[in-house]
Amino acid sequence: MRALPGLLLTLAIGAATGLGLTALSVGRSTGAGTFRIGPWLVTPKAGTAEADPYARAVAARLGTLPLALADGLALVADQDEAGAALDGRCTYRFHGLVPPARYWTLTAAGSDFQPVVREGFRQGFTSYEVVRGTDGAAEVLVAPQARAGNWLPSGGAGELRLVLRLYDTAVATTISAGTPLPSLTRVSCP
Repeated sequence: MRALPGLLLTLAIGAATGLGLTALSVGRSTGAGTFRIGPWLVTPKAGTAEADPYARAVAARLGTLPLALADGLALVADQDEAGAALDGRCTYRFHGLVPPARYWTLTAAGSDFQPVVREGFRQGFTSYEVVRGTDGAAEVLVAPQARAGNWLPSGGAGELRLVLRLYDTAVATTISAGTPLPSLTRVSCP
């Protein structure tokens, strides 16, 4: 009878440790098949049958539906080119040639992947509406206050993520660490 409290304590510690480590492993990461290209996190197999269990758990936790390889690819930036975490109170410059795709979108989201600004305000840009430079490069300023040109409101959110979705793109099956992607640089911060 004296061993029962010790057994229950051991079981409780084991359960708390297991649940804590599971929550930690799916809390911020997106799975074992994730790699980084500059500021962008890429999980090419997230929407396939070959997705690892952690990528599936992250998708279930966030309530997201990952793109299948035949549909496209989603890239997430949670930091800038210098490696600093994105902050919605700062101004960032998204600039460069977007990989070839039939259609792409760039959206600003919080850590829960929900829009950072309320409905009725611009929540993202599409490849059809962004104004490009003479070289074909897209340039979007992500900032809490209005800016001239392609301005994407960040809502002043503390934690910010930018999501670049490429639809119907061949890059989905060939993406690697050497694939050129747009840069994301901090312009200013209060």
